[in-house]
Amino acid sequence: MINRATKLRLRRRIRHSRQQVEGLSVQAEVQLDRHFFRRLNRLFNVRRFVIGWVTLMLLIIVGIVVQIRALSPYYEKLQPVPGGTFTEGILGAFTNANPLYATGSVDSSVARLIFPSLMRYDSHGRLINGLAEKVSVDPRGTVYTVTLRPNLVWQDGEPLNAEDVVFTYKTIQNPDAKSPLLSSWQGIKVAIVNNRTVSFTLPNALSSFPYSLTNGIVPLHILGGIPVPELRSASFNTTKPIGAGPFKWETIEVQNLGSDSREERIGLVPNNLYYGGVPKLQRFIIRAFHDEKNLLASLKARELNGMVGLEALPDVYADIPDVHTYNIPINGEVAVFLKASNPALADTKVRQALVMAVNVRDTRKVLGFPVIGANGPLLRSHVGYDRTFVELSFNADEANKLLDAAGWVKGADGIRAKGGTKLTFQLYSENTSDYSSIAQSLKEQWKMIGVEVQVNLQQDADLQATIASHGYDALLFGILLGPDPDVFPFWHSSQADPRSVGRLNLSEYKSKVADMSLEAGRTRFDATLRAVKYRPFLEAWRADAPAVVLYQPRLLYVGYGGIFGFEPHLINNPTDRYANVENWMILQEKTYK
Repeated sequence: MINRATKLRLRRRIRHSRQQVEGLSVQAEVQLDRHFFRRLNRLFNVRRFVIGWVTLMLLIIVGIVVQIRALSPYYEKLQPVPGGTFTEGILGAFTNANPLYATGSVDSSVARLIFPSLMRYDSHGRLINGLAEKVSVDPRGTVYTVTLRPNLVWQDGEPLNAEDVVFTYKTIQNPDAKSPLLSSWQGIKVAIVNNRTVSFTLPNALSSFPYSLTNGIVPLHILGGIPVPELRSASFNTTKPIGAGPFKWETIEVQNLGSDSREERIGLVPNNLYYGGVPKLQRFIIRAFHDEKNLLASLKARELNGMVGLEALPDVYADIPDVHTYNIPINGEVAVFLKASNPALADTKVRQALVMAVNVRDTRKVLGFPVIGANGPLLRSHVGYDRTFVELSFNADEANKLLDAAGWVKGADGIRAKGGTKLTFQLYSENTSDYSSIAQSLKEQWKMIGVEVQVNLQQDADLQATIASHGYDALLFGILLGPDPDVFPFWHSSQADPRSVGRLNLSEYKSKVADMSLEAGRTRFDATLRAVKYRPFLEAWRADAPAVVLYQPRLLYVGYGGIFGFEPHLINNPTDRYANVENWMILQEKTYK
């Protein structure tokens, strides 16, 4: 209990404290009035002095800021950092992400990002290990053994093992699956050795076989229960693909259904279980454009980080700031294949004259962009290439002499004829600006020696039908060769037979010497010996002149802004642009040096 005296003392202290506060407040007001408010009018008299000091301080502050910004490059730099959404526009349509069926540009791109392969190509076009840890071959060259990396898993966490590999290739070999890869795997036995090892037994030795192991592997635990005839239409292919590649499926969105501006958007996210490391991009979106105008409009609107599918970028778009073009050479050849079964082209002298009448260097110039030259059935980078045995050199005078000797006489119209038949043939190619320019150049050059050429340009689908039936006299077309010199499919006489799978001998070239050489070359593993075996083929090819080889094709890739880590130097097919996609980055931030 507090007594009365204590209470009175507390009240007096509180009252005294209040009086002190009030006194201090009054004194503060008096002092503020005396020393500040009453002196404000004096500032007018010293305004120049005040303004000078304020201006000086502002100049000092601005100078410090400018100096810091000017010197920042000396101690700071922009560094690419993980994160961000990469959007790539592709000209084409999406239909199927399953690597057993993916053939179009969009399908192949999606499949490549989701599904890994046993072997793959690096950014220099060299074959390196993918899912495979090791590949070995027996002394006879007929049994290849592939050992998988340890601890591989699918994107859903299930283990990836030898059973998945065997399931993939046996499904390809099953005619009911109707995979376009079937022809490449006929006659090969695939078997499980153990949980991480698979054997491939070939009917004959084949040194180029490892290059066949670059197709995507699919999961047995998801597709194994689906009847093989129904695999092509399974929902797995379009809405629920599960792979083990750098990215995994997130969603698909279709816009403007049923119109020319239709577009499919496929959203992918990083696969945290990818054996090559987690991709640095936060998301990867593929936009499939059915119309070139819409593709270009999206680039102009800065909606895309990358774009592929065009032969050339219009100048108006090339002038957009931060737009970069990449001309990526492809291990292949663009050539005019002269069909030997055509009556006008059956004569070797006629084919030789056609080759010698073409100034290849001038022909390449009509493209308007630089390309790597090619001059024979093998590329300069191939084992066995010999510059002594390349296609016949440009010599219009000699070309005219050859045709004269073959009995083809120039008429009043300048066109040669023999026995009342004019020397004319039809040249087919795809209806693109590049091929159109090349075809017109060839037509003009061949007219100079008295040969009449009719150019037929077709859309891709129609041209593929023409190629499949060999319904042309000559064909201007590009083929993919890869880094290995095994060109058996393109020049062996067996591949000209209508019953052959693929029928890729587009010139219908037949030579016993070339056949024996090609057969021997593909069975040798020693590079020096292999080069020796290919020499007779090169000699026969030069003499028989079955084609006019022009240049290596290129992939035009258009990027907007910076794509860090994107560094393809040489590719074997367009999807090899993703060789190191897990290292791509698009964001930057300043860091101290």
